[in-house]
Amino acid sequence: SGGGPSLHIWHADSICAEAVRTRLLLLNWEIAITGKEHILAERLIPGDIAPDFTLQDETGKSMSLGDLRGRKTILYFYPAASTPGCTKEACDFRDTLGSLQAAGYEVVGVSPDPVKALARFSEEEQLTFRLLSDEDHSVAEAYGAWGEKKNYGRSYMGLIRSTFVVDPDGKLSLAQYNVRATGHVAKLRRDLKLDK
Repeated sequence: SGGGPSLHIWHADSICAEAVRTRLLLLNWEIAITGKEHILAERLIPGDIAPDFTLQDETGKSMSLGDLRGRKTILYFYPAASTPGCTKEACDFRDTLGSLQAAGYEVVGVSPDPVKALARFSEEEQLTFRLLSDEDHSVAEAYGAWGEKKNYGRSYMGLIRSTFVVDPDGKLSLAQYNVRATGHVAKLRRDLKLDK
């Protein structure tokens, strides 16, 4: 389970799950189904304290969010290294990294991939920012970036492509969920008012 608040609703004849789902989505709650239990993880919003963490990067070195305190950080969650969409997104960050750093931003990618897969991905794509391994997806859960996904009519639990901007004081200045891999970095730059 993640670091954020959660609400457990057990199946019962008196509860209409779809009605509960509809009302809670209006309140910014993410719904995940695990067996007979609905787990509702609150999505983060600007102004929230960014959940701290310590994870291994692509070289096996530990990194904490606290290591970046005092700097603006773009923390992006992606489903899987070396897949077409995730490669496109990572290369877009790589190609604009110089101007992001010039504007005072660090970029850090997080996925459920093991360290070895991240090392291979970083080397193959010549990525120049850190990639962190969140194999048990506990950090993704803390950020509300792990939940129910649908693909070709089936539901499953997985990583929700999301991006957060953490300010120098450790608070979120931006939280975006269900972002598209293609064009996301350009949109993010506009949202950060880096491009006119």
